[in-house]
Order: sequence, then C-alpha cells, then structure tokens
Amino acid sequence: MGDSCALQWPEKAAYEETLLKLAGLFKKNFEVFANYKIGQDAELAEEILAAVVTAIKIRRKRNQRKRRVLIESSIVFRRRRRFLLRAASLHAHARSHRQRPLAARIRLTPTQLLMAAHPTLPSPVSTSLLLLLLLLLSCCSELCAAATVSYDHRAVVIDGKRRVLISGSIHYPRSTPEMWPDLIQKSKDGGLDVIETYVFWNLHEPVQGQYDFGGRKDLVTFIKTVAAAGLYVHLRIGPYVCAEWNYGGFPVWLHFIPHIKFRIDNDPFKTEMQKFTTKIVDMMKKEMLFASQGGPIILSQIENEYGNVEKYYGPTAKSYIDWAASMATSLNVSVPWVMCQQDNAPDPIINTCNGFYCDNFKPNSDKKPKMWTENWSGWFLSFGGGVPYRPVEDLAFAVARFFQRGGTFQNYYMYHGGTNFGRTSGGPFIATSYDYDAPIDEYGLLRQPKWGHLRDLHKVIKQCEDALVATDPTYTSLGKNLEAHVYKTASGRCAAFLANIDDHSDATVTFNGKPYHLPAWSVSILPDCQNVAFNTAKINSQTTVLEMKYTKTYDQAADESTDSSEISESEWKFFTEPIGSINTTFTNVGLLEQINTTADSSDYLWYSISIDVKGNEPFLFNGTQTTLHVDSLGHVLHVFVNGKLSASTQGSNADASFKLENVITLASGQNRIDLLSATVGLKNYGQFFDLVGAGITGVILKNHNATRDLSSSQWTYQIGLKGENLALHDNTQNSTWMTLPSLPKNQPLIWYMTYFDAPMHDDPVAIDFTGMGKGEAWVNGHGIGRYWPTYTAPPSGCVKSCDYRGQFSGSKCVKNCGQPSQSVYHVPRSLIQQGERNRLVLFEEVGGDPTRVSFALRMAGSLCAHVSQSHPPPVDAVNTAQRKDAELHLECPHSDHVISSVKFASFGTPHGTCGSYSHGNCSSTTALAILQQACIGVRSCDVKVSTEVFGDPCRDVVKSLAVEASCS
Repeated sequence: MGDSCALQWPEKAAYEETLLKLAGLFKKNFEVFANYKIGQDAELAEEILAAVVTAIKIRRKRNQRKRRVLIESSIVFRRRRRFLLRAASLHAHARSHRQRPLAARIRLTPTQLLMAAHPTLPSPVSTSLLLLLLLLLSCCSELCAAATVSYDHRAVVIDGKRRVLISGSIHYPRSTPEMWPDLIQKSKDGGLDVIETYVFWNLHEPVQGQYDFGGRKDLVTFIKTVAAAGLYVHLRIGPYVCAEWNYGGFPVWLHFIPHIKFRIDNDPFKTEMQKFTTKIVDMMKKEMLFASQGGPIILSQIENEYGNVEKYYGPTAKSYIDWAASMATSLNVSVPWVMCQQDNAPDPIINTCNGFYCDNFKPNSDKKPKMWTENWSGWFLSFGGGVPYRPVEDLAFAVARFFQRGGTFQNYYMYHGGTNFGRTSGGPFIATSYDYDAPIDEYGLLRQPKWGHLRDLHKVIKQCEDALVATDPTYTSLGKNLEAHVYKTASGRCAAFLANIDDHSDATVTFNGKPYHLPAWSVSILPDCQNVAFNTAKINSQTTVLEMKYTKTYDQAADESTDSSEISESEWKFFTEPIGSINTTFTNVGLLEQINTTADSSDYLWYSISIDVKGNEPFLFNGTQTTLHVDSLGHVLHVFVNGKLSASTQGSNADASFKLENVITLASGQNRIDLLSATVGLKNYGQFFDLVGAGITGVILKNHNATRDLSSSQWTYQIGLKGENLALHDNTQNSTWMTLPSLPKNQPLIWYMTYFDAPMHDDPVAIDFTGMGKGEAWVNGHGIGRYWPTYTAPPSGCVKSCDYRGQFSGSKCVKNCGQPSQSVYHVPRSLIQQGERNRLVLFEEVGGDPTRVSFALRMAGSLCAHVSQSHPPPVDAVNTAQRKDAELHLECPHSDHVISSVKFASFGTPHGTCGSYSHGNCSSTTALAILQQACIGVRSCDVKVSTEVFGDPCRDVVKSLAVEASCS
C-alpha cells in the first residue's frame, strides 16, 4: 500500500493483460468499487460496468482483432501515461497524508481530468473505459502494490517504514453489506488506519463441512470494501473469538465429535481448528488479500485471550499454544501473527494486550512492538442490566497514555459495535444490541463527542509519528503522579506527552521552562515539545443528541409527520403455539441436559410429564395443592400445569442457573406438567465454557412433610417449537395464520404476523417492542434478534453524572436503572423493501400486545458544544508556534441539513450539560445574536472563543462558550 505501485506499472507489452485481469477483478467486485468516491454516480457506474463486460468478452474470445480494439481504446494510456501515473502517485501521496483524492481536490470529475490532460482525445473514445482506467490507477495503492510487513521492537514495519497505526473493530456480521462502505468511510474520516475483525467459525460452518459466506457473512467483500477505502485489515481468525458471540464462535457440532476437548493439545480439536484456519487463509490468498499479494491484510491473529484461562487447562496448555503458533506460521501468509493476552506466545508470534488500559503492558521480547488489540470503548449490554458507557475523556486518556509509554498500535474494541441479529448473541443473556458505546453507534451514526474527540486525538498522534517510531521515550518525573515522556528524532524532531495521573487534583507543571496546566486524569500532547495541541480532558468536539422520532401508531401520535405506518389491530394475524410435547417427540427416563439435546438448533426444549393424582398423596396439601420445585442450569423457564401458564423465571448474566418454587393446583386424575426451558445465547467465555450446560436438572413435588421426586421418571421431550418447524418467520400461507375479530393479546406462546410500509426518509429504522414480553422478531424473514423489554435493570447502581477520573470498569458508568435493558431494536434499511409491503413476524413467549409495537427513526436532535478559552485551538491549526484561539464548531450530521435555530448561547461562566445549559454569574449579552448570525442557515459554523468576538463580561476569569442548536 505505498507509492511504489505508481512507479512500477508495466510497459505497453504487458499492459493489455494487466488491464484484462484488473477488469475481471473489477467486475467481480463491482459493488465494492461502485462505492469508491469517484464511482458514486449511477450512470457512471453503468458505463464502467459496460466497459468491464466488454473487456471480459474480449478476454474470453481471445480474438486478436478485438484485443487490438481494447488497446486502441486505451490510447490515453499510451499518450498520457506519464500524466496518469503522476495522478495515481499524487493520489497515493494524498492518502498517506489524509488528504482528498486528486480529482476531488482540483474539483474535476474523472472525465474532466482526463480531457484536461489530453483535450484532443476524439469523442468516440470510450469514456467508460477511460474512467475505469483512472479508477484502477487511483486505487493503485490498494490493488497492485505488494507490501512487506514485519516488525521490530518499536512498531509494525510496512515496506521498511515503522508505522503508528490506529485501528478499530467492526464485525462484518453485526451490520449489513449495505452499511459497510459508510461505516468504513466514517472510520477512515475518524482517523483510523486499520479495521480489525474476528472471523466467526459457527457463522461460516454451521454444519460440518458446509460453508456459508453469503450476505452478512461475506468476509471477502467486507475486506475488499476496507481495501477500497484505503485502509488496512487485521484479520483475527481465532477461531475462538469470545466477542459475546454465541458459543464463543465455535460451531456446536464441534462439541459432538468423539473424544474432543476444546483448546488443549487434543488431536480431534486441532484437526478441526487447523482445517478451518486453513480454509480462511486459503480464501484470503485466492482473493489476493494479504499485503504480500497487494491486499490490505497486514496482521493475523491465532487463538484469543487464552492466557486468561491457560492455568486451568493443565500441562497440555503450553504445548497447545506452541502448536497453534507453529500451525499458523506454517500457512505462509507473509504477515505477522499475534496472540492477545498470551504472555508466553512463542516467537515470532507477537503477544498483545486487551483491556481498558494497556500503558503498563510490555511484550515478552524486546524484539516485539507494544500492541493493544482491544481497547474497550465501552462495555456490552446484558438483558437485566443497565446500559454501560465510557466517558470519552477516560478513553482518550487511556489511548494517549499508551502512546506516551511506547505503544505504536492501538485498536478500539469496538469502533462500531452493531447488532446481534438472529440468535447470534452469547453470554448468556447478552442483549440484541451490541452498541458498546462505540464511536459509531449501533445504527451507523456518529456518537458525538466521542467520535470527534478521538478523531482530534488521532490527528495529533499522527503529527507525532516520526518522533514516536524513531526511538524509545525518555521519562521525566514532574512531581507526584506527574510525568513527561519525550520522543526525539536524530534530525531534531520532538514530541512530548505530559500526564497527570492523579484521579482528583489538577496540577500546573513546568516543562522546558514553561508552565502547563494539567487537569486530573489527563494527558497533554505537544507535537513540537512546546505547544499543547490536545488535552484528553478538554473536548472541542460537539455533542450530538441522538433521538428516536416515532412514526404514527395506533395509540401514539407521531413526533413529526414522517409517514403513516400505523398497524391497526385488524391487520395482525396469529398462530397459537401448542403447549407441551406433542409433535416430533421422544421419551427418556430422567432429565436431559438441554444443549446436548437440542445442539442449539432452537432456544427451546419442552420437558413434559403426566402424573395421576388421587387426592391422598403425601406431597399434597389441602387435597389438591403442592409446591413444584425446579432446579435449572438456565436460562429461562415457563411452567404450564394442565395447559395454563403457572410461573416463569430466569437467571442472569452473572448466574444463569436458578431454582423455582411455585404452588400449583392439581386435579383428581391425570395431570400434565409441561416445562418450557429456553436458552438466551450460549456461554462464550471462561475456562471450559463449552461444557457449561443449560436446562432442567431436578423436579420435585413437595409439601412440608413429604416429597415426590420426578427427576428420574420418564419424560417426553420436544426440541423447538411447531412454529419453528413450520418456518413461520418466513411463511405467509393464509392456511397457517388465523384472524379473529378480537386479536388474542397478553397470552403466552403466540406467533403474530403483520405488514408495514417502509418509513419515509433515509434515517435508520428501529422497532420499539414496549408492550411485548419476551420473544424473537423477523422482518421479511431476516432475524432482528431476541426482544425482552420486560427484563429491566436493577433500580440502583446508576450515576447521574459519571466522573471520568479514575480507573474505569464495566460497572462504573451505567444508565437506565429501573428501565428495560433494551426496548428499541435496530432494523437495517437494507432489510426493508421500499415501495412494497414489509412483513413483521413475532414469536411471543410470555404474553404481550403487538398493537403497541411502534416504529421509530434514529436521528440527530440538538447539537451542543461547550469550549473554554483554556482549550487548545483546533487540531488542524496547531502547527505554528504562535498560539491561536480555541474555537467552537457546530455541524449538522446530514449533508442536506442546515442549522435552523440556536436555542442557547452563553459566553462567560455557563454551566450544565447539553439540553440543560444555564447562564453563570457572568455572561455576554451578545452571545446569542452572534451565534445566530454565524450559524443559522449553514450546515456548519466556527466561532472563536475569544473576548475579541464577545467582549469581556468578567475580567480575570477564564471564560467559556456554551451553545445548543438544532438542524432541519
């Protein structure tokens, strides 16, 4: 991925074959290249595709005359080869400096650029072929330059040059292919160099020997989309991934291989692990995706966080790790392999760090770089838990400290979290949302100020890159909990990091003879060792309040007239799920473990038994009543007695197991007890997690004096539901679905189906399941995931305002206490058909009212910013010795929106947070008018935080500017 590609294009004799090969590559990956910046126009895309098709026909026929036509059509290459190569070289140079491509910078279309280069070109020359040629040349740094990737003690080395690399995790199956280009572009705009992803074994090989790489599973297209954006890839093959993903990414069929034991020196396991790893590597090689082949993959990972549990696996654990390393390196991918959280990773494997902080981490060899493969940008959400979040001041502090103390590769886990579609979530009890408080939210929108503050941090770190990779830092103590680290190049370039790691007290330090104010728990970065370009605790980026705007439903007026997607009661159809084991059943003496029985083919397993009651049994009291006691490994249990729901309970993410005791009433004669056990994702982490079971382990009827143990009796079993066997999620047959004048509501075990129109506009879509109990949802046959709005977070444990200072943990900053863990669920736009009716299917376990289901659009509400005079000036304006004023920047997220109102503006000592700002003791009287004049009617505005602009309402006081605005 360097400029060398632009200098090594083949001469005329080899050009024809090269173009034909690239044309074939282009056609195969048309959707990827169509998303490239100069390929956005639909007509242009059609022209390019037509040219490619022509080239393919030429290649097939191998007709010399037609090949000559192709060469003649590419006359521009011969006449202006030097110009085109220069354009490609400039493009690659611009990419390396985070600039826009050449055509964009000079405001010319590709066609105009070509014609400007050679205005005498005859008009019959195929414009589309010329555009294809330029596009291929402009993508040169991604497509044709093989790169060498290695490492030394300071950094990953690409083509002989040490690199500071900033990475972010995006898991391809947690979004849709239609979302990928935008997510990746936003990642690039945020300053990332690398996209990191796991490879999910159970997603790609759900049945042994049968592979699936279609749709959201299209790993190759995802990687090529990253390449088309000019970014690198870190491919974490694993194949154990954890990731809060079902069964840690392992396919459940693996569990049933005779004599297998996971993640130790066990031949059956190693055979399957090697087979899948080789499968993925061979796919990447075939598609020329490793850097050594000209592709974007610069790093690969084998195993995952094994060091956290290695001690539990005994003496064979080390031999397993040595085998995994040897197996991986034998695949000859020509890029470095890593193992995260593996202190004893054998050479040449790089051991890396995962955690909230990794500045103290040291690799196990002084020949390996300091790398951070998972910087947790937030934390995962569990059903029954509050919503965790991580303040960006702390996240930025952790990143800055890592680079301050010698790190050169850092990855955000996650940069975009996405959605656990279908039954992919693990845990158990991991929620459907995998938002992770990431810089790009679950819906693909920028989470501000997190995204913007980190983007500014990345820019400043890149300004320091030459110094950071040149040498190890020099450490100086500036006082208690006060540190300076300085990097210097041989040519005199200098970069400094000043840190205050005290979690309470601010400080002023002297460095190089100058005073610097350091807020508690912050790092200031000085790219020239003199001027502060960035402080982790001082946020210049705006805050964007993201809101759900509800469309019209039967009982709720729309927040705005976005559409009329009302779903009336008469439009719903239903199917009642039979209670108990009645279809495709089998019997067994004793209680079966659930996962071994279902092989995770369904969340559900029925345990059914019939008992005869005469009325004088010792386990009865009052002649008909008894206490039903059930022991379960988890995760959820519904008790039905004689066809009626008697009780329900569940475990939690912390402990999936539970005991249930419930008084039940039995009738004289035969009584039926049906126990529906349900899983909520299989365990994904911990020692021997693959052996952790689920389901019922004991059933007893008792009163105070006597018991009857049913555990060893004969039970009847049914795997899954009748509705699943009928594929109701994708079944529209009228004979299956029923309608009644009054729709059954608030009853357990009912399937519902209706149709809805696509919400207007292009904002992301969500479904609010308030009013429902627990179940699963599908849109047009696509699994949206498990919904569970009735499982609420504990009433305590949240904080009104989370102090970013001090060590962060997943439970430190939590919101939504006493509220549903998740009530709103993402429906990607690509799953919704425009101009057609869309099908919504629900399976409700415990009872709910589907007519209360509502649709919403995820969109930006208020824009806010609060910038002090003490803040550094904009990052792009810091490369001068003379200090500039801090600036407040506002920008509407939508390109076709403008700032329509300024709700609040105060220059002086304002306080509060976005949505609740108020004036302080001193405030400029002109602030609101100045902001209205500067910002209303434009998409973005910049205002200096200066007394020159607003006057001085209070002398000798550091003032700030707080603004709240809105767009339309």
